[in-house]
Amino acid sequence: MNHTTTPTPRPIRTARALLALAALTSAPLLISCGGNPLSAVEDDYARIAPERLRQITARTFDDQRRAADSPAAAPTPDQARARLETAEKMTLSIEDCRASALASNLDLKIAMMDPTIARENISREEARFESLFTTRAIWQENDSPTASDLDSSQFRNKSIEPGVRIPLRTGETVEVSLPVSRTETNNSFSTLNPSYTSDLQFSLSQPLLRGAGRRANTYSIKIASLNAQAAEASTKLEAIRQLAAVDRAYWRLFRVRRELEVAQQQYELAVAQLERAQRRVNAGGAPEIEVVRAQAGVADRLEAIIVAASSALTQQRELKRIINRADLPVDADTQLVTATPPDPAEFVFDAPTLIDSALRDRMEMLDLELRLAADALTVDFNRSQALPLVTMDYTYRVNGLGGTANKSFRTLRDNRFEDWSVGLTAQVPIGNEEARSRIRQSILQRLQRLSTKDAREQSIRREVLDAIDTINSGWQRVLASRQSVILNTRAFQAEQRQFDVGNSTSTNVLDAAARLAEAQVAEARALTDYQVAQVDLAFATGTLLGAGKVDWAPAPTPTQGLDSKLPEWLDWVNRVPGPGDPEPAPSTAPSSTEPSTNPSPNSTPAPESPTPPPPAK
Repeated sequence: MNHTTTPTPRPIRTARALLALAALTSAPLLISCGGNPLSAVEDDYARIAPERLRQITARTFDDQRRAADSPAAAPTPDQARARLETAEKMTLSIEDCRASALASNLDLKIAMMDPTIARENISREEARFESLFTTRAIWQENDSPTASDLDSSQFRNKSIEPGVRIPLRTGETVEVSLPVSRTETNNSFSTLNPSYTSDLQFSLSQPLLRGAGRRANTYSIKIASLNAQAAEASTKLEAIRQLAAVDRAYWRLFRVRRELEVAQQQYELAVAQLERAQRRVNAGGAPEIEVVRAQAGVADRLEAIIVAASSALTQQRELKRIINRADLPVDADTQLVTATPPDPAEFVFDAPTLIDSALRDRMEMLDLELRLAADALTVDFNRSQALPLVTMDYTYRVNGLGGTANKSFRTLRDNRFEDWSVGLTAQVPIGNEEARSRIRQSILQRLQRLSTKDAREQSIRREVLDAIDTINSGWQRVLASRQSVILNTRAFQAEQRQFDVGNSTSTNVLDAAARLAEAQVAEARALTDYQVAQVDLAFATGTLLGAGKVDWAPAPTPTQGLDSKLPEWLDWVNRVPGPGDPEPAPSTAPSSTEPSTNPSPNSTPAPESPTPPPPAK
């Protein structure tokens, strides 16, 4: 017995069409929270106050100016070094500073995030080969005039097609689907009305030239892997750079504190000379001018203390910034005292061996090697992309048909009807100039990188040789400065003895003391430069100075906040109750602007949203 569809009255069909149109037009309005989807609203832009970007505020520091009726008194030595002498002191060795920098240096923490971010690019590229569940549902109604009774004027179809798409790393795409449909028509000649179809379909798409093979399809994974290794090389270089910066800052702090000690000693010597001159003048053995000369020397030494104290504060603030210890913030007044003394010794270097070590261990060279490997892959990939696109498609289908869904699946299970198809699709570019340009560009980039490698090797050779020469000359400076300190000490003591017997003046004594101070400062600078030169040589060879070895690991991948949630702009789905859902009860809990950091161990967290009841059966 044939079945025919009952025609739907035109007013009902018109109302249904209008409702469908209204639903389609209101959906964007709901998503955009009631805004007009055709016009821009303020929420579409992330803007701050314009005056923060375009207005430059002036500052005169008038509120910090000292009043005119209270002029500043002349500084005293105690005032000049008050912040250094009265503040709390902390003694640090160079090993302590290195350990603190490895644990807390902010620049190093930033650099350690780069390998983790780069590894996520590998995961993203690997995800291209994840299987994909697909589904397609269609509800279709046709009502059209026909010229023959053999055709249906009214047609209604409901279909759903679930499937799985599996991309392979060799370039093929395998898809398995199960399209199921129900068709109803007013054609009086239709044998099954309604009719049910269920097909089991296997399809394979295989590229034959462009995009074929494992090498072409895993190109992006290889590039991401090389970039991740380059990020690790850059992070290792940053770790070496920060540790070298710690050593340099430590020895420069040693130098400025030594300069401050010398300035203080010079002031004490000038005060002692003033007392000695005052005694001789009081005894009548020297003119009054000797006291004035000694007083001028005391004033000169006071300026040196002020400058040295300021340099010490600045340099120890730099060391605090690098080590970034929680108990030593940059704005703290805690004074750092260096506990590791310099240990100068003469070295005899084998320059060719150090150069070979530098070319092998420098992270810049490793980074260039990784970039050159990526360039070679890019050239090969671009050559494959210049080939014509030829794809073979194969489809095998098992068909099922019946007057009911059960009969349709029974026919499918019996495998009585099957068909297959094989086809080729080809796209051959005419000219193909774009692909050829990409090949030439990748080849030129690789040649440029090779030239960069040669230039980098030359630069590394020069850096190693310069560091060796600096160490050799630094050792000679250390010996010369020590000899100068010894001789200037003798000269100063001799001038003091000559002054005591009346054969010299305060000017000569103070000049001798100044020359002694210059020799002592030169010795401190020579020792510091010698230690820094050793750090520079280690850095030039891609290593660290000292006997300790450093192992580092990239920052861990975050695991929180990765649960699947609706986007923020679709959050209204969770807030709008559906048909049959109870209205959310008003909250009686006290409001709080911040989450509790110490919840009670016996408390049970409240659900984020009310759970809807199960649907009625």
